[in-house]
Amino acid sequence: MSPDNTFIAVVEDDSEIRDLTVGLLAREGYEVGACPDVPAYDRLAARRRIDLVLLDLMLPGEDGLSLCRRLRAQGETAILMVTARADDIDRVVGLEIGADDYLGKPFNPRELVARVKAILRRTRAAPPPSSPGRGAKVYLFQGWRLDSGSRDLMAPDGREIELSGGEFDLLMCLVTHPQRVLSRDQLLDWTRGRNAAPYDRTIDVQLSRLRRKLGDPAGGAGLIRTVRGGGYMLSAPVTTEGER
Repeated sequence: MSPDNTFIAVVEDDSEIRDLTVGLLAREGYEVGACPDVPAYDRLAARRRIDLVLLDLMLPGEDGLSLCRRLRAQGETAILMVTARADDIDRVVGLEIGADDYLGKPFNPRELVARVKAILRRTRAAPPPSSPGRGAKVYLFQGWRLDSGSRDLMAPDGREIELSGGEFDLLMCLVTHPQRVLSRDQLLDWTRGRNAAPYDRTIDVQLSRLRRKLGDPAGGAGLIRTVRGGGYMLSAPVTTEGER
């Protein structure tokens, strides 16, 4: 995708890493803002729209996990966590609270650029919430209602269920291929692009989170079934609004 009109905020307290990252992304044609801490990010966000945040986990004052949680509650800003804390539990926590991807330090500059492009490609592929756009559909399954244009998910009891960008992408894959086994590799490819690593656990985390939001029981025997040795399947039939 073209980087035109794309603004990226780099929230990193290490000045050397911050400057290197800003320079790397600027050379790719992106407009980039540097923020040494969360208050600096808040001041930047108050002045202009930010499409993607590269967010360090360890920050002075309010930390990266706290900002990630706040950003996800506020809207659709994409989040790539970039941190030296590479423990798997930290990575999972970041994804659980809404980060779109996670990259450990030290990172390969090419991999960083590839991850940025993949995230932006996914988030830009869906119509903005305020404009459903031509071709948007409303999917109905087992009492649930998913609007692909507004990205709204409505529960059978009328509650609106908030989805992160990754959860929405994953659910769209399932509702557009209902009652069909989808492998983990297929889901990774369709939701995150071919830059996803084979050991990437994003799909597992997002599936777990999505199942909780759909009220699925533990064990993978509910609406989203786990097929041993095969992958995952939306067990309910799906119709679109207006179909008989």
